[in-house]
Amino acid sequence: MPAEQLKCKECGRTYPLKALFVCEYCFGPLEVAYDYDKIRRRATKERISNGPPSLWRYADFLPVERRPEIDLQAGYTPLIKADRLAAELGLKKVWVKNDTANPTHSFKDRVVAVALQRARELGFDVVACASTGNLANSVAAHAAASGTEAFVFVPANLEIQKIIATAVYGVNVVKVRGNYDDVNRLCTEIASEKNWAFVNVNVRPYYAEGSKTLAYETAEQLDWRAPDRVVVPVASGSLLTKIHKGFWELGEVGLIRRKTPVVCGAQAEGCGPVATAFQQGQEHIKPVKPNTIAKSLAIGNPADGIFALEVARKTGGLIDSVTEQEIVDGIKLLAETTGIFTETAGGVTTAVLAKLAAAGKIYPTDEVVLYITGDGLKTLDAVAGTLSTYEIDPTLSEFETQVLAENSGGGNKVV
Repeated sequence: MPAEQLKCKECGRTYPLKALFVCEYCFGPLEVAYDYDKIRRRATKERISNGPPSLWRYADFLPVERRPEIDLQAGYTPLIKADRLAAELGLKKVWVKNDTANPTHSFKDRVVAVALQRARELGFDVVACASTGNLANSVAAHAAASGTEAFVFVPANLEIQKIIATAVYGVNVVKVRGNYDDVNRLCTEIASEKNWAFVNVNVRPYYAEGSKTLAYETAEQLDWRAPDRVVVPVASGSLLTKIHKGFWELGEVGLIRRKTPVVCGAQAEGCGPVATAFQQGQEHIKPVKPNTIAKSLAIGNPADGIFALEVARKTGGLIDSVTEQEIVDGIKLLAETTGIFTETAGGVTTAVLAKLAAAGKIYPTDEVVLYITGDGLKTLDAVAGTLSTYEIDPTLSEFETQVLAENSGGGNKVV
């Protein structure tokens, strides 16, 4: 495989490709380092286009020895030209990368597919995760498909849709009384005691690499070019940094000309520690207690927050946040102009794009890609009570007077 070693992002020390995630010298995070000469020799456009219609068409860029025998075919989701959204925002070229089309309807299928394959290669029999919902869905589904025992840990107040969509796969669902940061601390303790593969703890370096495939697909679907700007939701910060890394890698091996687009991050004001740090010119992230409807982004102490800051700054981008009402408005705006129903994280991302466009922080001619990472059916409560319908008797006269009449006043609120 093209992966050579694990490398500390802080001090640069290297480690073997095992289940390690923290540098023993400086406690910095580890990430996978690659032999790009080897990738350059193998990863041609023709080889990729002849690969499977899934993230595994980019296996030459991933830290696994082989493709999985049992696979849910995550990735290779649609990139949709959003002309009506662009016009609404006063922009010319907006694309939506629609990762709701993944097997469990979020981008987490990408990272889980890579993490579980590497966990098998490392000899683990049990997989686990700390999750705000989408990761729990994905780990449960992938574990069920492969017959692997799984434990998923989630905050007890998580949206019921996400809990049901995890428990249905028959895995061990553990609701923890606390927020995501409490759940993550517990999982870190368990990982030190049990020989389990926690996808976002002890095998996190491999797990995180799955997010790069969003960049690979975007470039391929744009006829092998990077867009001018991308807008990415920020929870831990890993997704933003890996999308940036994916574009950089394509440029490094000669598959695209420009290595990276301008990278912008999106958070909710109710949990926006990275946005706050960016706006205040800080180098470090001050942890916060999450209080937002965007639960999938509700990580108050983001592990990769400082690296997300670094990427935004060095690419000329930014990280901004939006209110709870703007999140709901973003969900509705995306649905009404593109036909894509996103969860609250996508509402955050769409609302930040709208905010940047209104403030003149995006050139009208920029080609922008908006990353939508989860399905709105997972967070129905966010828009419940804000939408209108009509209710009538089955007669033509009532239809005309109650629905078609200009002064009908609209429909009844959905509860």
